Amino acid sequence: MEIENFILKKNGGFPNNALLPVLLYKNVLQVPDEKGGKFVQKVFEQNNWGNTWTDGIYSYHHYHSITHEALGIISGHCNVMLGGENGRIVKVTKGDVLILPAGVTHKNVGASEDFCCAGGYPGGADYDINYGTPDEHPHVDENIKQVPLPDTDPVFGKEGILFEYWLRETANVKREM
Repeated sequence: MEIENFILKKNGGFPNNALLPVLLYKNVLQVPDEKGGKFVQKVFEQNNWGNTWTDGIYSYHHYHSITHEALGIISGHCNVMLGGENGRIVKVTKGDVLILPAGVTHKNVGASEDFCCAGGYPGGADYDINYGTPDEHPHVDENIKQVPLPDTDPVFGKEGILFEYWLRETANVKREM
């Protein structure tokens, strides 16, 4: 397994998250060909990332201001633009898990016909959808500051890799966007 991590700072109306890095666990899940969606959802739910769903990634820029999000790739591949216009593009493939801190903008900019993913949220949190419009601020900025660190990693649970990055990154840092 490989882990990619990077910080995405504010980009116009897209707040992103200057404190917590995006995490991409490459080839972490051995997703079966049959019932892959149920498999990924079960992994997330066993690690207290609930309110799960299976589908694709929207083809427009959006972000969530009230929760973090984990996306587990069930089949195919997708190029995901992160951070808003002219953002960073990452390619996710079957077996990858992409963990997005609250505020990180994401968009499907090209996927295989068979692309499918499952999503989940820490503690089964509800989510909102925001589009980077001026009227969202400063409300969403305050929301993002209030989102707590999750209790578990969506793949590895309480002793998960997520904490090596998110706790280290947040130690002794003021939460200012």
